[in-house]
Amino acid sequence: MFLSVTEFVGRFHPVLVHLPIGILLIGLLLQWLSTKEKYKVSSEVIKIVLLCGTFTAIISCITGYLLSLSGDYEGSLVDWHMWMGVTVAAASIFLCLRILKKKYGIVHKATSFSLLMLVIITGHLGGSLTHGSDYLTSALVSDVDTIVKPKNIPNIQEAKVYEDVIQPLLQTKCYSCHNAKKQKGGLRMDEPQLLMKGGKNGEVILAGKPVESEMIKRLLLPREDEDHMPPKQKPQLNERQIALIHWWINEGADFSKKIKELRQPEKIKPALLALQSDRLERKAPATVPSNEVEKGDEKAIFALKNLGAVVTPVAKGSNYLMVNFVTAPNVIDEDVKLLLPVKKQLVWLKLGDTKITDNALAVVAQCTNLTLLHLNNTNITDKGITSLKSLNNLQLLNVVNTKVTASGIEQLANLKKLASMYVYKTKVKAGDFGKIRKIFPKTMLDTGGYTIPFLSSDTMLVKQPMINKE
Repeated sequence: MFLSVTEFVGRFHPVLVHLPIGILLIGLLLQWLSTKEKYKVSSEVIKIVLLCGTFTAIISCITGYLLSLSGDYEGSLVDWHMWMGVTVAAASIFLCLRILKKKYGIVHKATSFSLLMLVIITGHLGGSLTHGSDYLTSALVSDVDTIVKPKNIPNIQEAKVYEDVIQPLLQTKCYSCHNAKKQKGGLRMDEPQLLMKGGKNGEVILAGKPVESEMIKRLLLPREDEDHMPPKQKPQLNERQIALIHWWINEGADFSKKIKELRQPEKIKPALLALQSDRLERKAPATVPSNEVEKGDEKAIFALKNLGAVVTPVAKGSNYLMVNFVTAPNVIDEDVKLLLPVKKQLVWLKLGDTKITDNALAVVAQCTNLTLLHLNNTNITDKGITSLKSLNNLQLLNVVNTKVTASGIEQLANLKKLASMYVYKTKVKAGDFGKIRKIFPKTMLDTGGYTIPFLSSDTMLVKQPMINKE
């Protein structure tokens, strides 16, 4: 799209505006130094410097006014910046006239000092327009307060699609140019109704029509294209993040629904699952075998996906797999048998929130390469837990909100690599945790309301690569 003449000329303002700031400050400095014989500078030199500064200040005012007509910036702040800039130009003209008339009295000194203050204030207002009103003070506070923190999403299906998934993406990638203080293209994205309203070129989101939506079009343009968003010098959205925005728009761009209320195509499930921040794994991540393994059975993987499970490699280029049934809560014991053809490749298994019972764990016990196992919110008991004694490589076990007791936990004493156990909301009694702690001295126990002290060295095993000796 071609720019108007005024907008084209106005875009030179960011380049030109630094000239009067530098030149006028140098002129004022030379003028002050000239009061000392050691640094005395010709009055003609000072006159030329200040005249150049005055001329560039006037040009900056003109280009700044033309740029303000674009409507890309918050009105009141633009007005303050513009009138302060005009005042700088006026003070510069007045100072030059005083110098031309060789009047160096108290008025001249007062004007020089006032001009210095005006340049500083105007520059600060300009910085606020470009970088935000807190661009100076933000450097004085902790980064924790200024960085958008990722959402803690323990269960992605219960998360709100806009508030928990889409808005954080817009916050980190788009708000800097489309907020209450700055609206590039007349577009604000920090409020739902304003986002859907669009900018001066019309709507950017067409609910149910991602391909026709201007937002998606801009995101998919080559990075070198001047219409590509975000601008190429800014942090970019990756393919997974763009896919999530595309999916959200395709599903109606709703601002209130939960993820479980929307259709979830197979290709979007891994992207959603990646957002599920599991505090268990952040505190004590389980490693994977260091030796290589052949690729898993494609038919078995297809069958698991067809059931609704998310099956993904644990790392790029790895044949080891994670299977997560978070999007298949109706899984029963019989379905778990689908894991057997990929038992060699399976290292992370998440069966939480499913309908499995102890019978399923007899199958799980055959997956001896498992290092991470989630059984939270299921119907398992001590009988099923006892079956897990064969999982010698297990590093993390989650039995939160199950019927497991201390007796069941004790049956796992032979699992020497077990570095983390999550046993709150179980049938384990408060008085049993001391005994469990003695049986598992190097295991981090998360007991919810109970505090079991442990040393940082107790979890060192988690950080060491696991070597499969089979």
